[in-house]
Amino acid sequence: MQRTDKVLLIYTGGTIGMDINPKTGSLEPLDFHHLVAQVPEFDTIATSIDVYQFTPPIDSSDMSPQLWEQIVKIIADGYDKYDGFVILHGTDTMAFTASALSFMLENLTKPVILTGSQLPIGQLRTDGKENLVTSIEIAAAHHEDGTPIVPEVCIYFNGSLLRGNRSTKINADGFNAFDSFNYPHLADAGINIVYHEEHILKPDFSQPMIPHYAADPNIMVFTLFPGIQDHIVTKMLDIPEIKGIVMRSYGSGNAPQRPWLLNILKEAAHRGVNVINISQCAAGTVEMARYDTGFHLKNAGVISGYDGTVESAVAKLMYLQGNFTDPEKIRYYLDKNLRGEITI
Repeated sequence: MQRTDKVLLIYTGGTIGMDINPKTGSLEPLDFHHLVAQVPEFDTIATSIDVYQFTPPIDSSDMSPQLWEQIVKIIADGYDKYDGFVILHGTDTMAFTASALSFMLENLTKPVILTGSQLPIGQLRTDGKENLVTSIEIAAAHHEDGTPIVPEVCIYFNGSLLRGNRSTKINADGFNAFDSFNYPHLADAGINIVYHEEHILKPDFSQPMIPHYAADPNIMVFTLFPGIQDHIVTKMLDIPEIKGIVMRSYGSGNAPQRPWLLNILKEAAHRGVNVINISQCAAGTVEMARYDTGFHLKNAGVISGYDGTVESAVAKLMYLQGNFTDPEKIRYYLDKNLRGEITI
């Protein structure tokens, strides 16, 4: 595999590149050159670094499928010029973006590492410098034959390298902002970076990466809770534009044994609306045949989300709906492990 010894750093925005506005006291995004000036370690990195900056930088709360498409295009356009890509991104929607990119970059053969920080990089106790420098090192890491060590979309944060579509933000304040409860870490960074290669995806390096740009966001996420009302759920699920639903169920995929709920879900399935069952639990898997309540959901046409995350299920639905019009084909792929997002 031909190496370039170059990494592309894509700065979308986020806390890592912010500073305090002296007038308001709130954080606001700054020009990327300010960020680079805060990291003298850049001068000691062996790999060459090019930079693409979103102008203006965005708060990750404003992330959207249109911006995912822009990121995919940046990566696709520079795919042969760089050994890997590092995306600086706000933490709030980082797991959604990582999941979306994993589906939109088919047969990815190079690292795409998302990272950021909980404190701006100019602050004394920032976690941004280590996250950034280590992410660049991981993006450039390769085997003796030139193939990348981590050819997949990942999140690197606080010493842990996680599969992007298995990751969830777990902490709003601590430096350990992310984890992947249902999948092992791909690497752990201490004095050395220890890669767990048995858990890393193995793409076909002889085949090209195929970028996908379409993502259909006509979906909804709803959470089951005691006392959920039929007239409210009925109105939500009857919206004609809805094509897919992520349902956050109890435990191993259970729901109240209410005839109205099962009828609504069955009617949605008959209309071609695909419903994915994701557990509200952070760890564990959906097993709809385990209890009677889950079995009824399966009979109503609900699709198991297995041990996937809400973020991954949302991104997978958007990706499939953007690329296929046949609900049955979408349903077929929802039940498949496409990018290591679920364990079947």
